[in-house]
Amino acid sequence: MSSLNRSALARLRGFLQSHIDERRIPGAVAVVALGGHVELFESLGQCDPAGGTPMKSDAIFRIYSMTKPLVSLATLMLAEEGRLQLSDPVSRYLPQFAGQQVAVDEGGTVRLEPVRRESTLQDLLRHTAGLTYEFLGANAVQRQYTEARVGSRSRSNAEFCTALAALPLAHQPGSCWEYSRATDVLGALLEVVTGQPLGALLQQRILGPLGMKDTSFAVPQNGWDRIAEPFATDPDSGEAVRLLNAREAPRFESGGGGLMSTAGDYIRFLQLMRNGGMLEGCRLVSRKTIAWMTSDHLGAIPVHGDLLLPGYGFGLGFAVRTQSGLAPQPGSPGQYFWSGIGGTSFFVDPRDDLFALLLTQAPNQRIYYRNLFRQLVYAALD
Repeated sequence: MSSLNRSALARLRGFLQSHIDERRIPGAVAVVALGGHVELFESLGQCDPAGGTPMKSDAIFRIYSMTKPLVSLATLMLAEEGRLQLSDPVSRYLPQFAGQQVAVDEGGTVRLEPVRRESTLQDLLRHTAGLTYEFLGANAVQRQYTEARVGSRSRSNAEFCTALAALPLAHQPGSCWEYSRATDVLGALLEVVTGQPLGALLQQRILGPLGMKDTSFAVPQNGWDRIAEPFATDPDSGEAVRLLNAREAPRFESGGGGLMSTAGDYIRFLQLMRNGGMLEGCRLVSRKTIAWMTSDHLGAIPVHGDLLLPGYGFGLGFAVRTQSGLAPQPGSPGQYFWSGIGGTSFFVDPRDDLFALLLTQAPNQRIYYRNLFRQLVYAALD
């Protein structure tokens, strides 16, 4: 079995601290676990740079798209119970998505054509449903997303779906992978299946059983002093940094990016994944479901955009490494990961029985630190 080099872990800590000292990031919580044992848990820098408060080990971060794996897991739990199937069309549960059309750009004009097949739940989970994100570009569909304010936190999940379904798709379902609002749709779909708000469903089925006591769509008042905050202005652009208001309960419980969480809580989710669906005697899903979830579901489906690294496919809620080479960081086939736009990231490497987690609130620096953190973690493997 592998072990961790203590001097390399100290180098990782020193690297993060030096970048905090240089005011590149306000603070961070870093976790490295090997063989299911947490070997490094460091709280560095400031939790709130405006007030100068030090980072807390139980600081609460806006984890944004690290919400997606939790909602994906809830979907597969319901599939195990026979309450849905991944081959089901989305319109079976959300009829407003029936009869969708696809926007085809023809030299500056947009022509609409009918879908060749309907989107399925599997399409939502693996981001092949033909949807997009408004912040990933400025094509005709993305501009319509922006104009319709599809991500407004003032809408309910059902109202979000009504607004989104009225807009054309960016691609034919199943034709390509594009990161998108698909998991937001999935969150609304789970509300239909269960008759529960998404937050209540996650609490009952995952957060409560796993003891993830600080994970929710808003931070209660008694936790406000633990909310990790970004710099007021970005250190590169000088522009104001705006993140979700963690203190205000939204109507839109975004399955794609709305949760707040702590390192301690997310460790418990990663331990569940590492253990094949069980934690401390509590089994949420079967070992085969976890293996299915963390396998590549793209195959030959092409990737649109540059968010998915070379050497990676996509599973049911995670990017999944398919090759030892190609990617610009080390790793093993079967490794899976995802991250959040606010500056949070994790990865799990089953081959080396390794997982790691980096939480910070530095949106524009996130890719640099996500990649370098992974490099430094693998450098500590003996």
